[in-house]
Amino acid sequence: QVQLVESGGGLVQAGGSLRLSCAASGRTFSGGGMGWFRQAPGNEREFVSAINWSSGGTSYADSAKGRFGVSRDNAKNTVYLQMNSLKPEDTAVYYCAAMEYCSGSGCHVRLREYAYWGQGTQVTVSS
Repeated sequence: QVQLVESGGGLVQAGGSLRLSCAASGRTFSGGGMGWFRQAPGNEREFVSAINWSSGGTSYADSAKGRFGVSRDNAKNTVYLQMNSLKPEDTAVYYCAAMEYCSGSGCHVRLREYAYWGQGTQVTVSS
């Protein structure tokens, strides 16, 4: 049993910042990781960023590089997504997800690798 709860979304102007949080409770995966995904209206859910729980290694979608930063607090079982220089195209529902383990190049960008998902938090960026 794993519960993931996102928070921190909201409405901001272009160029602004938000920090999303994802708190995990119940069973966690020390050998796995946490991913951030987003889904805009009319689009499929897409990978944004991921972090390895034990090593802290990170990965970013091209759209997020240079603007977003993912981090974790292992003691609190919480991951964060710092979002800077936000653009209207960042508008979406953002989800965090947890995986126990995956193997293969780029496996962490695949939705099907994640067994547990949060409820999502809305991020809206106005022009």
